Amino acid sequence: MSLSIVFSRAMLGIQAPLVTVEVHLSAGLPGMSIVGLPETSVKESKERVRSALINSGFSFPSRRLTINLAPADLPKEGGRFDLPIAIGILAATEQLPIELSGFEFSGELALSGNIRAVKGIIPCALACQATNRTLVVPAANFSEARLIHDLSCFGAQTLVQLCAQLKGEDPITERSDPINLTPQQYADMADVKGQAHARRSLEIAAAGAHNLIFIGPPGAGKTMLASRLPGILPPLEDSQALECAAIESVVSGQFNVDQWAERPFRTPHHTASAVALVGGGTHPKPGEISRAHNGVLFLDEFPEFDRRVLEVLREPLESGRICISRAAQQIEFPARFQLIAAMNPCPCGYFGSVDGRCRCSTDQIIKYMAKLSGPLLDRIDLHVEVPALSYEELSCSQTQHLDTSLVIRQRVHLARKRQWHRQQCDNASLQGEALNEYCQLGSDSTQLMSHAMSKLNLSARAHDRILRVARTIADLDKNEKIITHHLAEAINFRKLDRGKIFT
Repeated sequence: MSLSIVFSRAMLGIQAPLVTVEVHLSAGLPGMSIVGLPETSVKESKERVRSALINSGFSFPSRRLTINLAPADLPKEGGRFDLPIAIGILAATEQLPIELSGFEFSGELALSGNIRAVKGIIPCALACQATNRTLVVPAANFSEARLIHDLSCFGAQTLVQLCAQLKGEDPITERSDPINLTPQQYADMADVKGQAHARRSLEIAAAGAHNLIFIGPPGAGKTMLASRLPGILPPLEDSQALECAAIESVVSGQFNVDQWAERPFRTPHHTASAVALVGGGTHPKPGEISRAHNGVLFLDEFPEFDRRVLEVLREPLESGRICISRAAQQIEFPARFQLIAAMNPCPCGYFGSVDGRCRCSTDQIIKYMAKLSGPLLDRIDLHVEVPALSYEELSCSQTQHLDTSLVIRQRVHLARKRQWHRQQCDNASLQGEALNEYCQLGSDSTQLMSHAMSKLNLSARAHDRILRVARTIADLDKNEKIITHHLAEAINFRKLDRGKIFT
């Protein structure tokens, strides 16, 4: 009997639990069995591993092989276990006489012995970095693993090449030259004509990480404005960029290094299901809100989404995470995203138009607006009207006086620096005592807030969100105190709390 222990990281959400591959040779009829809750794709690795070993010039043992994937109660899926199983067999049969306890392997094998790319390399790399182990990955995944600093890692294209590297016959290149990342080019805010109020709201939303909804007729520029938000957001920190990369590595299979430090901007269609939006499935995977983590989730045609789908956003909008429970497991995914929504004021889209082209009845408008629940709208800080532009505004070619995205981004960055220096979080995340401490109002502002609460019948949540927005406006104004005009502007952004869309 011979035993080999090889390590691999099994993906469960964006976590990377350690899985041990144990190979046991015994007398009996030749064959190979895999135990430890393997899915079909893992069970089929028997044939891939056998062919890969033979086609790579290694001998396949003529004894009974038992492959144990521990821990036994963790479901195993995907082709990532092919490479650990193959290496374990080679070590158990003494065809690869080296110590493997300091390595972790992850990769799928082709029948020819080539090593194919797998999902979730970045979480594996982070786990290996924390435990000071050497990660062996397919060559196609090597660029992802290189994003992790202080990680011992190398990639291989074939099983033959990998074995030569492990035995020291072929020099191992653990890292190559630094990756040259091309700065992302975003659409410029200077391209937006008119809509000064909407431009201002977008800057406030970016400065405080506030959620925002645009309301206006078709063609008014709602989508155009929303698409320019990533260009005025401050750059991601390295830790935030790693979180985004890890999620994308798990979901899409392979992270594009050209997108490193680029804020996610997700735009799911309004036919998306609740599972597609928040994540889930038989083996839960992150959804759109997790893919928008540290970035922007843009929901166009907001009321066209199924109401039950929208309601699942309520908890992650508050907590910044989503917990998915199944009978066998409970998984938590990060989901601290900034929600930007856009909607028409009525089914035809032209309610409030001065030319009277809207033909929707009052009942139709009420039914249309009822698709959005009060608790959901309460969680959106800024409600902004985006009116249709006149011909004079559209034909105006003088945009030199408009601030570019670069100029706005600098103001946003300075405002966020003030927030983190003062309270170690953005204004949208202020809670409890911190909210009371940093959003204190003077006597005049307190009187104004009291009048707004009674006049607009605002909830306690809306009250707190107005305070957070006012705090952001004060930060953009380089003022440590919230004064009356800051609060008045924040109240003015609660359009949907006024009982009707247009006043």
